[in-house]
Amino acid sequence: MLLTLTTTHRPATDLGFLLRKHPERPQSFDVGFGTAHVIYPEAMENRCTAALILDIDPIALVRGRPGRGARSEGGLLTQYVNDRPYAASSFLSVALSRVFGSAMGGRSEARGELAAQAIPLSARILPLDCRGGPDLAVRLFAPLGYEVAGSPIPDHRGEPSRYWDVTVSGTVPLAQLLTHLYVLIPVLDGEKHYWVGEDEIDKLLRKGEGWLPQHPERELITRRYLKHGRRLTRLALERLAELDDAAAPDDEGAAPALEALEKPLRLNDQRMERVVEVLREVGARSVLDLGCGAGRLLRELLADKQFERIVGVDASTRDLEMARDRLHLDRLPERQRDRITLLQGALTYRDKRLAGFDAAAVVEVIEHIDLPLLDAFAAALFGAARPKTIVLTTPNVEYNARFEALHGQELRHSDHRFEWTRAEFEAWARAVAERFGYAVRFEGIGEADPALGPPTQMGIFTWS
Repeated sequence: MLLTLTTTHRPATDLGFLLRKHPERPQSFDVGFGTAHVIYPEAMENRCTAALILDIDPIALVRGRPGRGARSEGGLLTQYVNDRPYAASSFLSVALSRVFGSAMGGRSEARGELAAQAIPLSARILPLDCRGGPDLAVRLFAPLGYEVAGSPIPDHRGEPSRYWDVTVSGTVPLAQLLTHLYVLIPVLDGEKHYWVGEDEIDKLLRKGEGWLPQHPERELITRRYLKHGRRLTRLALERLAELDDAAAPDDEGAAPALEALEKPLRLNDQRMERVVEVLREVGARSVLDLGCGAGRLLRELLADKQFERIVGVDASTRDLEMARDRLHLDRLPERQRDRITLLQGALTYRDKRLAGFDAAAVVEVIEHIDLPLLDAFAAALFGAARPKTIVLTTPNVEYNARFEALHGQELRHSDHRFEWTRAEFEAWARAVAERFGYAVRFEGIGEADPALGPPTQMGIFTWS
């Protein structure tokens, strides 16, 4: 089985430093069930590819397995004549972990900064017995911001077989790609070559940290990763649900603190009023509120009859429950209730449910997203959902000097991953607009300081 990793980051040969495998020196590693070889088919400044070739000894797989007789797993002949040593599977995941363990952990002595940086990467997996068809690969990888391409491998008669040549591409840190491959290759295959116990739940939660709790296919991933064990799957899903809620910002603590900081400026009120005005001006009738939180903007939209279809999306199930309470959904007249839907989902994942809307509002949300995931967020919103208008607001970090209550702290909220200057926000917004075919214009919200600008900056993206 073959896995290749390719980058066009310049200099592309930095891939060797990230993987800790020198491009000019082929290497081989004993992985217990066979040998893993690492070579570089190409190593140029503009393009570099590392290949992991896993050579499994099929005879060794059925020898010395006490308590697990060959006949108990399909008969003696089945153990010698089957696809397990050749199709990408959990064998490949184990080899990835053992050969590229440092890279998967995000460690690089020579290129530490690059290890944390999102770079263009593609992984080719060959052959892959994609049980569920190539659409399953899209369902697993596309929500994480990847492009997926696949073609069937012909059988001996030249007819398409059940085996596929699959390529997954995206702009992500290398450790992130390797981790996603480690978890999802066995999920695609639908089987594991080793016994699965409760320790496998811990492994899944470690490797799934930061993405699995919000993945729209987390139940399917969990079930297949744990070999369809009902008890293990139930335990894992319960722990994932706890992690999902624990990862949500504390709206009963930090969010009110932010609101108190901005309250003298009526900044939140001004944001909501201006966002609704823009949505009215563009004639939007169907609106997404992405990162809707406890439903403040949803309440404003619901009060305006122009907005006939309103969908609030948030990763936190707790916030969605708070939004239901704030909107009194259980007591709304049926006609009103039919106008609004609340969905659980992460904004960095592509979601077919979010396509076809007139407009999307992203109000004080992107600063809560880790910088390496902004490309996935942009691909999901501007590329996949693609509403005609996107209204996006974010703090202006320059204005923070006016807030004495920050006591010298750089950011306004403990959950903010970053805050941008006006120039940084405009540079990012223009690059995204150009990439996805939008036009963008900028406004400030709140009274502007002559030197520092407005407290909130807003980008209005449109395409026709």
